[in-house]
Amino acid sequence: MSIKYTKDHEWVRSENEGEAVVGITLHAQDALGDVVFVDLPEVGKTFAQGEVAGVVESVKAAADVFMPVSGEVVAVNEALRDDPSLANSAPEGDGWFFKVKLSDASQLDALLDATAYQAFADEQ
Repeated sequence: MSIKYTKDHEWVRSENEGEAVVGITLHAQDALGDVVFVDLPEVGKTFAQGEVAGVVESVKAAADVFMPVSGEVVAVNEALRDDPSLANSAPEGDGWFFKVKLSDASQLDALLDATAYQAFADEQ
C-alpha cells in the first residue's frame, strides 16, 4: 500500500487491485487553513489525469482538487462532506476525498514518492 503525491498537493494510495484512494496533503491543508466545505465528484463519473475532480474551500481560499490518475470515481467520503474539518484533522486518513478505479495504473509510477514530495513542498 504505497502513497504517491502530485505537485498539486493531492495524495493517492493504491488499495485493492486497480483501486486507489485520493485526498489532499498535509501541506495543502496547512496552506488552506480551516476547511469549511468540500465539493466531491459524483460516483460513476470518469476523469482524465489532471482534470478538476472537486473543490475544497477554507476560511482563507478555495482550491481545486485535481485527479492524480485517470479513472472512474467509485466512492466518495460522505463523512468528509458532513464534516469538512476532517480534511484538517486527518488529511491522509479519515479526511480522504474519493476512491477511484484506475484506468491506467502505470500513471502512479510518474507521481512523486514521499521523499520527492517533501522536497517539493519544502520549496513552496
